[in-house]
Amino acid sequence: MARFTSFDGTELAYREVGGGAPLVVLAGGPGRASEYLETLGGLEGSRRLVVLDNRGTGESGEPADRLTYRRDLLVRDVEMLRRHLGLAVVDVLGHSAGAGIAMGYAADFPDRVGKLVLLTPALRSVGLSPERGDWDVFLAGRAGEPWFEAAATALRRTGEGDVSVENRVAVSPLLYARWDERARAHARAELGQWNCEAARGYNAEGAFVPGVLRRALVEFGHPVLVYACSEDPISPVRRCRELAELFSDVTVFVHEGVGHYPWVEDPDTVARQVEAFLRG
Repeated sequence: MARFTSFDGTELAYREVGGGAPLVVLAGGPGRASEYLETLGGLEGSRRLVVLDNRGTGESGEPADRLTYRRDLLVRDVEMLRRHLGLAVVDVLGHSAGAGIAMGYAADFPDRVGKLVLLTPALRSVGLSPERGDWDVFLAGRAGEPWFEAAATALRRTGEGDVSVENRVAVSPLLYARWDERARAHARAELGQWNCEAARGYNAEGAFVPGVLRRALVEFGHPVLVYACSEDPISPVRRCRELAELFSDVTVFVHEGVGHYPWVEDPDTVARQVEAFLRG
């Protein structure tokens, strides 16, 4: 892992894999170490992935001021990473909650972003989170699965305030289209990858001002890929299409038959589609 010092003196870590033009990769969770992203289905075959461990996660240090875990302040770490790399412009990919950071970076530093990839993006930052009806339809489609009752019970506990990593993992079957051994192993790994304090800080009061971010994104004129997955309850396709309407230069790709972590279930398609967008 390489390291740099961010704006407040916190030492942050990142890993570089692959070759070619750099792509800054931002992890979600929030509060999960970036190793869960693996290599995004083999994208390192065509890109130099610069994968940041957000502060307090993975190999990165914990900040003295816990306020800096907030989503809108994590944007500053991305800018400090760009400066550390010595790049005038960077392509940026954010997954899930990392897409919230990526959109904030595009809004605050639009001239520093080349292309932007929003991979199964969390949508709270732009006021487009899934509604109750979205969840009802999704859950009805999974009700026959043998693991459904346990996962649905864990989801209810989440709504009641249980933010433990154990409960997060118990919800996990809902986030994959196929709850096979590959998915189970990927989900179990979160037990050693999650920082509760960083997750709470990401969502702290003041982190989300959707109207402000939406207006800024309307002015963002660089190419954007909104990557949605048909079996993803966190980033429903219909909501991802609404997100895409904010941008002037946007491509929407809907990956059928996979959930919130598409590189786990269909790695080749993820690498191919993202690289085609970046190359194009």
